[in-house]
Amino acid sequence: MKNNVVHQFSTFIEDWVPKEASIAIAGGDKYISYLPGRHDIQINQGQPIPSGSITERVYNQKRKVESLVDKSVFGIPYYGVGYPLEDNDSGFKGALTVILPPEYSFQKPTTLSFVVGRMDEIWIPISIEQIIYIESHQKKTLIYTEDGCYQSKYPLKTLEQQLPDTFIRIHRSFIVNISFIKQFSRDISSNLEVTLKDGEGTKLTISQSYVQRVRRILGF
Repeated sequence: MKNNVVHQFSTFIEDWVPKEASIAIAGGDKYISYLPGRHDIQINQGQPIPSGSITERVYNQKRKVESLVDKSVFGIPYYGVGYPLEDNDSGFKGALTVILPPEYSFQKPTTLSFVVGRMDEIWIPISIEQIIYIESHQKKTLIYTEDGCYQSKYPLKTLEQQLPDTFIRIHRSFIVNISFIKQFSRDISSNLEVTLKDGEGTKLTISQSYVQRVRRILGF
């Protein structure tokens, strides 16, 4: 596997994968790597991808897939979250699947419709649609809207798990509301960046770890 795929894998692990999870990485028609966690469904390296698995669904749908899978597939039920993986340099195409206990499907946080933010000593409910982007800066979580900047008590990764699909992670420090994206372009160092429709034309760099994911989700 090339570095781009390894970076994507590391990003998922660092951001949110719990200790009970097992990790399966597929390439082509078989699994090429498996890291067992507390919930181990005992996949072997080189094992063919079975019908009905999360990996197969990711291949077919070419997008993130998450679902409960019964014991008919691996003999052990699991809740899986799968992601397409691509490395344009090597031509590698595969999938990463996070394998969790079945009960995880009932523990997932509900999607947020608003976030409470603090400005000075006042706490204000902020509708999700009003948020332009969210930043992690010096151990603070900052929420930017057209009305100003607010501070949230929750870390970025906690908010990310509860935000709707209209938000996308572009950097370890930034989550952006897709509705407020004006354009994508290259900076003077050829890094991909996003310009926001926030009245100031704020530009945020998309880190290399997230470039492929952003391109895949937004289709460019």
